[in-house]
Amino acid sequence: MATTALSSFTRGVARYALVAALAAVFALFAALAPGFLSGANLLSVLVNNFALLAIVAIAMTFAVSAGGIDLSVGTAVDFASFAFVSLVLAGQPIALAALGGLAGGALVGVFNAVLIAGIGISPFLATLGTLFVGRSAQQLLTNGGNPVYLPPAGVPEAFRFLGHGTVAGIPVPLLVTALVVAGAWLVLSHTRFGRVTLAAGIQASVVRYSGLRLSRITALTYVLVSTIAAVVGLILTSTVTVYIPSSGNAFLLNAIGATFIGTTFDPHGRPNVPGTVLGVLLLGVVANGLLLSGLNFYWQQVGTGLLIFSVLAIGFANRKAAARA
Repeated sequence: MATTALSSFTRGVARYALVAALAAVFALFAALAPGFLSGANLLSVLVNNFALLAIVAIAMTFAVSAGGIDLSVGTAVDFASFAFVSLVLAGQPIALAALGGLAGGALVGVFNAVLIAGIGISPFLATLGTLFVGRSAQQLLTNGGNPVYLPPAGVPEAFRFLGHGTVAGIPVPLLVTALVVAGAWLVLSHTRFGRVTLAAGIQASVVRYSGLRLSRITALTYVLVSTIAAVVGLILTSTVTVYIPSSGNAFLLNAIGATFIGTTFDPHGRPNVPGTVLGVLLLGVVANGLLLSGLNFYWQQVGTGLLIFSVLAIGFANRKAAARA
């Protein structure tokens, strides 16, 4: 009886270490960082630190769930942004330009799918190659990496709405993020595609021997990853009204970190949408709190790295203890 109770308690600690870490840093910055609890600052955390990173991290969650990784999510963001800006400058309707942007990002996924599912290159090497190819392509398309600006007088109101608009008082980027998170959770948890994707990440050979076309699942996953990441390209461009080459790569490391932090929320250490969202929120709160505390930017990066190590180490240690119990 005592052993069973200890085992249950240990598993509970393992799963909710991430929640405890989030509560701890929130309380710490509430006490130490001036203005942290103000409504304006908390909204800033959600819009500026959370929303876009959450979408990219959700995309990364699909890749990791399938047993791989996607180092080119930033490239998908950039290609979507470039296509969106180019079509708006060409005078195309915003809806058509947005679809073109999503298609531009999805093309990155198609390229990855050919390399990974078609040729058989490992996801790490394939997407790393795509990252380098995409960076060079952007340099060529912009005459050496020059930003592409939209003239202030020529920016349609519908274009601004995606980045600055509100619906019932809620910023549009947050609403889009909520839709992406909800959709990703439904797909991974309640659809056949999601279950097969997770199974492929756990033991690909079982999926293959079950008669399922693993290459097709892998290809669809990487196209989906890039399409989700492309949404960020649209929102980012609408927010700043400019396309900056390779700016999407700024999301890459934090997206990977949030995804793996999120695995501590699952009893078996698997990628999951709720955990990824909590991981993004944790990174956003820490980044905002350290900024308000007046720390140098580079120390902020050190603090974020130490936090990722700490959460992963605690989660791993707790799962190990739970397995022994």
